[in-house]
Amino acid sequence: MGQPALLFVLRGEINLAGKKKGGNTVEAVWRLAEPIAQSLGLSLWDVRFEKEGVQWFLRIFVDKPEGVDIDDCVEMSRAVNDPLDELDPIDCAYCMEVCSPGMGRELVRPAHFKAYLGSPVQVRAIRPLADGRREFTAVLKSYEDGVLTLLDGGNELALAQNTLSRVRLADDDFVGGFEEDE
Repeated sequence: MGQPALLFVLRGEINLAGKKKGGNTVEAVWRLAEPIAQSLGLSLWDVRFEKEGVQWFLRIFVDKPEGVDIDDCVEMSRAVNDPLDELDPIDCAYCMEVCSPGMGRELVRPAHFKAYLGSPVQVRAIRPLADGRREFTAVLKSYEDGVLTLLDGGNELALAQNTLSRVRLADDDFVGGFEEDE
């Protein structure tokens, strides 16, 4: 596995009124996309609706045990396209991306943390820890009720998930620190 497979689709129309009423865009898309992904032999890893500059992006991350390729992304994109048009949860122009979480995948949901217990993770804290560090690599020992227990060298460290800006797998040598994101 190398870089994540990725597919872009420009969708929507500009409407300065903002998002449609009726709830959270991410949760609505999750409920729509999860059964579609399952029907294709994929698992839904994450859904994000993010603004970068002036452009909005709907990102649908899918996975499967043997890894996702571009054909899986194309198939998922085609399968979710019409139902997403029908649901119409976004009231502005956006690019839809269907992609794999890739190496160094970000862990966000409780199921992510539980699936990777015992794995090395890169952690970025919102505020510096008592020892002054904000970024470090540790082993994910446990996850319970929003609290991660990490093995950092010989020390055990318990941190609430909401005090962390990012946790991702440190599963490959080329996945470096956090500099590439800033």
